[in-house]
Amino acid sequence: MSAGQVTRPAWMEKPRFATKAAKGVAVLVVLGLVLIPFLVIISTSLASNREVVDNGGWVLWPSDPTLRAYRNILEGGIVTKALGVSVGLTVVGTLFSLACTTFLAYALARPGVFGGKPVLLLILFTFLFPPGMIPAFLLVKGMGMLDTYAALVAPVLINVFNLIVLRGFFQGIPEELYEAARLDGAGDWQILWRIVLPLSKAALAVVSLFYAVSYWNAWFHASIYMESDHWPLSQVLRTYVIGGSQIADTGLSEAGMVSAPQTTQMAVLVIATVPILLVYPFLQKYFTKGVLTGAIKS
Repeated sequence: MSAGQVTRPAWMEKPRFATKAAKGVAVLVVLGLVLIPFLVIISTSLASNREVVDNGGWVLWPSDPTLRAYRNILEGGIVTKALGVSVGLTVVGTLFSLACTTFLAYALARPGVFGGKPVLLLILFTFLFPPGMIPAFLLVKGMGMLDTYAALVAPVLINVFNLIVLRGFFQGIPEELYEAARLDGAGDWQILWRIVLPLSKAALAVVSLFYAVSYWNAWFHASIYMESDHWPLSQVLRTYVIGGSQIADTGLSEAGMVSAPQTTQMAVLVIATVPILLVYPFLQKYFTKGVLTGAIKS
């Protein structure tokens, strides 16, 4: 080694070609494991029933693509109505949950709030020991919310994990900003609206995504509290995929739609998956920043 040559730590050295190639192969393998099943689902939904049967139930690339399964689904009325229910439930539920979570997280993040610690401990207790299905059902029934959309929102209005993430994020905001706002005569609402919320866009975007995905996939509560006429798309999807040809026995049969062949099942699955896939890329850049910041500072 020459006198002027400086050694660098191993972690600062440029990766070798073999290392880069191995990483590239690993990425391609993972990408294939994710994309190939999704491609099979889309291809099967576009194939004819005869082609699906001839290929053993799945089609990787349809020879004669057709939108018949999608037309049958959207013309029948079941999926169309369920799609509207899911969209409305997701939008309204996310807005209400985000607002309530933000207000409560801000109150618990400020020091000196009366009853703040007991309320926080009570919330954490519900997170560690959630209520059972029967007590929750009796509570919803006692409040007269059976077969109403409120039953899909009120029991899950505030998620404890999302609350902790937002509370930690709010606590990470420098105290000097709060003090400066107080000196300027700002109240709690003005501080929250003009200072806290603009600085918390990353955390709010992540929490909104969590709530939106939760409401979009809310099939369990729908199966307990709702009649079939008011089911969201996730519950209809579950009935199509799991019920199969027994859909007529569930009260969901309509003219021309008394069974669910493989193409119909995959078409419903695509309709239920694509909206979230379209929303996620716009919020993905906030995901890591929002979660890590809120979790570390909590």
